[in-house]
Amino acid sequence: MLSRKWLLVSDFLMSFMWVWASVLIKIFVYQFLGFKGHDLNGEILKHSLAVVSMFFFAYLVKLTQGAAYNPLTVLSAAISGDFRQFLFTVGARIPAQVFGSIVGVRLILMAFPGIGRGPKLTVDIHRGALTEGILTFLIVIISLVLSSKIPGSFFKKNWISSLSKLTLHVLGSDLTGGCMNPASVMGWAYARGDHISKEHILVYWLAPIQATLLAVWMFRLFFQPVKEDEKKKSE
Repeated sequence: MLSRKWLLVSDFLMSFMWVWASVLIKIFVYQFLGFKGHDLNGEILKHSLAVVSMFFFAYLVKLTQGAAYNPLTVLSAAISGDFRQFLFTVGARIPAQVFGSIVGVRLILMAFPGIGRGPKLTVDIHRGALTEGILTFLIVIISLVLSSKIPGSFFKKNWISSLSKLTLHVLGSDLTGGCMNPASVMGWAYARGDHISKEHILVYWLAPIQATLLAVWMFRLFFQPVKEDEKKKSE
């Protein structure tokens, strides 16, 4: 595990790189290669590159021994840890990820002024919160099960995880952006100036955090007792 100082630096850099990765993929597919917005081949290529990108970031997580670009990832781990770890996550790691995303988006807009304004809510606030909550709940459950209950190689687990994230993203993209990453959304919302709006806080922060807490609780309820029973039998 990295020292706390370098863990914060790694979180910042990974969040910075994450917002750049999605933008560079779109630029490559739609501007450099010239595919149109609803071209099937362009969409397939974009999603394929997104999966490659997720594999790359998964490798960075492994390489740094725990750095992350998504507050929900570190929050779900912190809930299961001790109180000091929880405070460090909420008070330092998540702010580092948010700051990395904000700096990343700022530089993106300076380099590519017409690139767009990031994910935005296209439905009412209640439907948006429900959408982000359900998507987050599902991806957190999948991640917890993959990390602790399903055996397999790095490639196998990340293949399942990447396809799951991509599928959920596509399902929610027309409603909320299907982000499941409060830090990334915060970067774009800060650039637009609506990062303190009720819609942003409820849909992209409160709903995903509540969904993460529920997913961790459900995972403990349905999986951990089985583990305890197995220990008793072995004794």
